[in-house]
Amino acid sequence: MTRRELFSAVAAAGLTARTAFPEQAAFPGVPFREYSRCLPDHLRHLAKQAVGKREAGIAKLISPAAVEARQKWVRATLWKLIGGMPERTPLNARITGSFERPGYRVENTLYESRPGLFVTANLYIPKQGREPFPAVLFQSGHYEEGRAFPNYQRCCQALAQLGFVVLAFDPMGQGERVAYLRPSGNRTRMPDVDAEHTTPGKQMLLYGDSAARFQLWDSIRSLDYLTLLPIVDAKRVGATGHSGGGTLTMLLAAADDRLAAAAPCMGNIENVAALPFVPPGSTDDAEQDFVYSGPLGFDRWDLFYPFAPKPMLIWPSDRDFYATYSSQYVTNAWQEFRKLRAVYAVLNQPEHLKWAGTPLPHSLAYDSRLQIYNWFTRWLKGDNTVVREEPPVKPEPLSALQVTESGNVGRSLNSENAFSLNKARKVTRTPVALGALIGAAGPPIAPPAKILSRVQCGKVLAHAFEVASDAGVWLPGWILKAENAPANKPVLLVLDPTEAETLWFQPDADAVLGPDNPVVCAIDIRGIGALRPEYSPGAPGYAAWHEYEENYAWGSLILGKPLVGQRVTDILAIAAALRKLPVTAGCPIRIAAAGKLTVPALFAAALDPGIEALYLSGGLISFQEIVDSERYAHPFANFVPDFLNHTDLPEIVASVGPRRIVLAGPVNGEGTALPVEAARAICTSSNVTVEPNAEWSAARLLAFAAS
Repeated sequence: MTRRELFSAVAAAGLTARTAFPEQAAFPGVPFREYSRCLPDHLRHLAKQAVGKREAGIAKLISPAAVEARQKWVRATLWKLIGGMPERTPLNARITGSFERPGYRVENTLYESRPGLFVTANLYIPKQGREPFPAVLFQSGHYEEGRAFPNYQRCCQALAQLGFVVLAFDPMGQGERVAYLRPSGNRTRMPDVDAEHTTPGKQMLLYGDSAARFQLWDSIRSLDYLTLLPIVDAKRVGATGHSGGGTLTMLLAAADDRLAAAAPCMGNIENVAALPFVPPGSTDDAEQDFVYSGPLGFDRWDLFYPFAPKPMLIWPSDRDFYATYSSQYVTNAWQEFRKLRAVYAVLNQPEHLKWAGTPLPHSLAYDSRLQIYNWFTRWLKGDNTVVREEPPVKPEPLSALQVTESGNVGRSLNSENAFSLNKARKVTRTPVALGALIGAAGPPIAPPAKILSRVQCGKVLAHAFEVASDAGVWLPGWILKAENAPANKPVLLVLDPTEAETLWFQPDADAVLGPDNPVVCAIDIRGIGALRPEYSPGAPGYAAWHEYEENYAWGSLILGKPLVGQRVTDILAIAAALRKLPVTAGCPIRIAAAGKLTVPALFAAALDPGIEALYLSGGLISFQEIVDSERYAHPFANFVPDFLNHTDLPEIVASVGPRRIVLAGPVNGEGTALPVEAARAICTSSNVTVEPNAEWSAARLLAFAAS
């Protein structure tokens, strides 16, 4: 083995130089850990628990009765996770135009999935064959054109010529339903249409709602429209869709038993909790992430189980594992397919389940469209004739398919959208324990904390130390104490959103701290500084995107522990450790936090009455501001599902009283600093001081701690 190979093997095994080479046990350096693995490893721990819970349930599916029980549980759990089933309201459907083509006719159709929430669609009607026709609900992937994307049109046109009525509708934020419009035209001003889903999807979580519920209900109401047509045989209706439309087909198949066959093409068929787990998990658009599903043993592949033993065709692009999704994507999906196939065998219909594949990229290409034609020809028409060639197809210009006059339901009809419906909610808040709501643990009785090293920095003694916070999580930091500092001076616990050392070692600690200054504890918590996660393996594009904090926030929510709650757990562990360490024992604790760490700092103070005071620089004033802001700017790491049904930040600020809180330059939902008077109107409790500027300097923090 070469030296390079040896070091590669050591790195792959997760070993440091000290653990890899016992003969170097006397290594004189500080025994720091590989802290970048802490958050990923903690999520691996949670994922392993989730996988075990789910596997135990799947292992019981050895009889039709057990399968039926699981199917009922999956359907009920899905609705519970995504926010519950909405009320059916009148569709108020109407046709706004039509045109004829050889072999089929197209009706441009409009209906309301909820009052004032308009869905635009095209209905393709065969000219040949006998009524009532079999029918297919076509669900679009994440293209801005929505149902008008050329390959989607080709599929719908061909199905109509093969004797199927087809309804293709625009999902939220796509086609004529773009919600975040540019000042002119009908294009989205978001970076992409994925953001049209996820931007409101994150806001909805604050009320316990979800983008999955929003999109699934559009799909169910579209199926209502299709099955009520007199030209459609409601017992021979299938659904298909590509990519995001494939995932919506999976959702519909799980939630609605009216479908007779389904063919989700390249939907998201990777479980989030899978082994091996690739942190932060297979997170994706908001409608594809089921928060709190992990501890229940529920994952994406469960969506297929309620449909068994009806005909189901599943296929990815075989290159998705390196070109689109995680490195385990196809492997994980194939393992899950085999488990589902065993269930179809228990129900004596193994031939009703099929795995297909394609070497082509992630698109609804010609070969994939043929898969759809043949699947529905066999299972909705009872015809085993193989369709080997696509009927003549030609995509229409957008103007031909346009349902509204302007090409957008917001401009033409003042349609509601996900943001407007969420903003209009009126709720009566019910009290709940904050720790349980945010998923924070602690404070621990006796957290393990250890001084790793001491070094003199001029007239300041710097203690490098470490706190064990949670399973697989260690927090590194410094305790800085000036020479001859008076006893029982406050400890200033500093939570910097960049990294712990930012304010205290530039240029040197003794240039910052004087003998009368408080003791400073500067430390990193999960996802910050030294604990910023390492890259996961796999294709670099996917790995780089999933390294972003927002994906770790999604992964944490899916696995049952909000990232903000994990950070609160860290802060509580640090506070408990400071009370035990000889250098800080007996000292009052005051916290200074900036930016995104102001929220976990506030939560920690609400849970730990021993935290004497808070200085919050540039912090969010209220989560209601997030709901009210179309383009909010607050990090998703602080979002807690169902939060606004129970409390908001001003109430938590008041609960900390009479302890002192300084709000320095608080910001609204868009991240803009609020005038002092506006902030005081929101946070009215007497324990609050509002300062106009979000000053974040060593001098200001030390002055706060000393006052």
